[in-house]
Amino acid sequence: MQIRLHNTLTRRVEPVVPAHAGEIRMYTCGPTVYRPVHVGNLRSYLLADWLRRTFELFGHHVVSVKNITDVGHMRQDAVDRGEDKVIAAALAEGKTPMQIAEFYEAAFREDERKLGILPATVYPRATAHVGEMIALIERLLARGLAYVVDGTVYYAVKQFASYGRLSGNVGEALRQGVRSEVDPNKRNAADFALWKRAEPGRSALVWDSPWGSGFPGWHIECSAMSTKYLGERFDVHTGGVDNIFPHHEDEIAQSEGALGHPVVGTWVHGQHLLADGVKMAKSARNTLEVHEIEELGLDPLAFRYQCLLTHYRTRMHFSVAALRQAAEGLDHLRQRVRVLAQLSGDKTTPPRLPERVRVAFGSVALDRWNELLRERLADDLDLPGALALVQACVTDADIPPSVRLQFVHDADVVLGLDLDAVVRERTDAPPVVLEAVAGHELARATRDYDAADRLRAKFDGVRVDDRASGALVARADRRLAPRPRRTIASARELRDRRAKRAVRSWSVCVLAREWPDDVARCVRSVLRFIPADGEVLVLDQGSSEDAKRRLDELAAREPRVLVHHADRDLGEGAGRSALLRVARGRSVLELDPSVEITGPLFTVLEEALGDGAGIVGPWGLRTVDFKHFDEVTAGECDAIQGYCQAARRDILLAIGGFDERYRFYRNLDIAVSSAVRELGLRALAIGADRVTRHEHRAWEALSDEEREKRSRKNYDRMYKRFHRTAVSA
Repeated sequence: MQIRLHNTLTRRVEPVVPAHAGEIRMYTCGPTVYRPVHVGNLRSYLLADWLRRTFELFGHHVVSVKNITDVGHMRQDAVDRGEDKVIAAALAEGKTPMQIAEFYEAAFREDERKLGILPATVYPRATAHVGEMIALIERLLARGLAYVVDGTVYYAVKQFASYGRLSGNVGEALRQGVRSEVDPNKRNAADFALWKRAEPGRSALVWDSPWGSGFPGWHIECSAMSTKYLGERFDVHTGGVDNIFPHHEDEIAQSEGALGHPVVGTWVHGQHLLADGVKMAKSARNTLEVHEIEELGLDPLAFRYQCLLTHYRTRMHFSVAALRQAAEGLDHLRQRVRVLAQLSGDKTTPPRLPERVRVAFGSVALDRWNELLRERLADDLDLPGALALVQACVTDADIPPSVRLQFVHDADVVLGLDLDAVVRERTDAPPVVLEAVAGHELARATRDYDAADRLRAKFDGVRVDDRASGALVARADRRLAPRPRRTIASARELRDRRAKRAVRSWSVCVLAREWPDDVARCVRSVLRFIPADGEVLVLDQGSSEDAKRRLDELAAREPRVLVHHADRDLGEGAGRSALLRVARGRSVLELDPSVEITGPLFTVLEEALGDGAGIVGPWGLRTVDFKHFDEVTAGECDAIQGYCQAARRDILLAIGGFDERYRFYRNLDIAVSSAVRELGLRALAIGADRVTRHEHRAWEALSDEEREKRSRKNYDRMYKRFHRTAVSA
């Protein structure tokens, strides 16, 4: 049986034919080690791991190479702006680029370990292979596929006739495959840098070359390292779909251009992992890291299980709620395996059954299950189908327990859920614990329940479930812990009160992201001045456990404060939408935790809203072109700033609430104000003498680059929607 995979290059599912008999050589584009990886990145590495395990199951020896990018690729002006990620991270933390790279490489390797990803055969670092990169560039120059301009070497895309085969970007459809602004030194806009001249002032990550001091381009390292460790022809190259262009397209041009023949047999690309409907990315503020999975009280292998449920060529929609469901699925599977191993009355367990037992208990059935497993895996890595087989087998009472356990072992060689360790949990428990469990079982059998409960105190590190057939022992950290509090993964999970009549005067809505002292100061100030029938609604956007606890304590002391917890940061628009769904006030005040109320603000807000204004607050904005805004604190204006922004609930509902595409807070306030003004209502600044604005920590925590990136995305969306009507008004 041959393994068939979808080859991005040919756009067909086709057999993988090893270039070297009995051996699979595969290369995976690894991380750039300047910050932690998130689960969106890790889905690609899980794909590579499952491919490797499958090839090994089919009898191949696998040589696996995964590069570590520990060199930046930006010019000095980009370094000065903080855009060379490795160097910028080093400067920010007071470390050398090498120290930063080593730290995050170690963190990446640990994340892979927690997800059950087998170590690669080689993890080559880019900085250790600059010589190989230079040699490859020299070959491209000699073959007329590259040219030098003022110390920078470019690849001449038009000289490589098959450029664009992988991505389909050919002819008029060819997009410029660069990350930065247009380089006037290039002969063609699609040409890309193989080597970049170091500009004056750059002292880190610079090497001598035949073209002067400089550093390698983005793509050349993978061509140099893959061919060094895997040879001029190797079998599989993996990555995410976002690597197809320009990175892998350029890699083909470099490798085949230098060597004169095809290098990679099969290109395999995994689809994106989506969160909130968009690709998971740091810039979208929708990422989750492995340590954050653990902070949710979940086993990182729950994410591995979750990825098994979706085919690698299908976009995977991620949410913490879905992750919790996957954790429950994994927990149920583990429990079924424990029952088979501990309570079935058949104590035969992996690693291998004796041949006589295999025959006695149905080796034909076991062989058939394994045949079905291999069929699923050989069919373009049908992991969802493989997992479904395991679920079906462990629940099939017609199959002897020992055979079911053996199939679990055989399948888990590929699935990688560490189910063998689950099988051994009882036998691997410390003797003192096993002795306590035995005493506990005996006490229950004699109905001495007090003694049985006392013995539970000795169950250190294990959890015991009492069943009619005996005690089921599990390692405590492999059982799904009860959730300490209810959390939401989207605004739609909160009770929808929008169609119900308002029964309170005011709803004050506060989004909390860490900084519990600021939140407490803000909420206490509200309670001093809000009418007696008002309410304070707080949505915790995935803060630390300490911050969550302090919010819960605040709500327990003050019945007018209601706290809701989100699994993570839902984003500004979604967070405000969540609180608007549950708000019961006739009027709604959106308040930032940086604001402290120091006087009778609600009386003034109420008067302003009753005088024909649709949206009011202490700080307003005026503009003549919708590009430049000036802050004002009195009179009619174009927008009310979101630090302290009040409107009638029915008005906010009439404009459709808050646009959930605004993940960052900047410019959402202008969008809301503009929508209110489109209803013919005024925006009115009422003066800032009853409020104090403290340091805005969420803003101060961001770099200038990150502030600009997040603000620009929101501004473009807001400007496109409102600038014509707002300026004409």
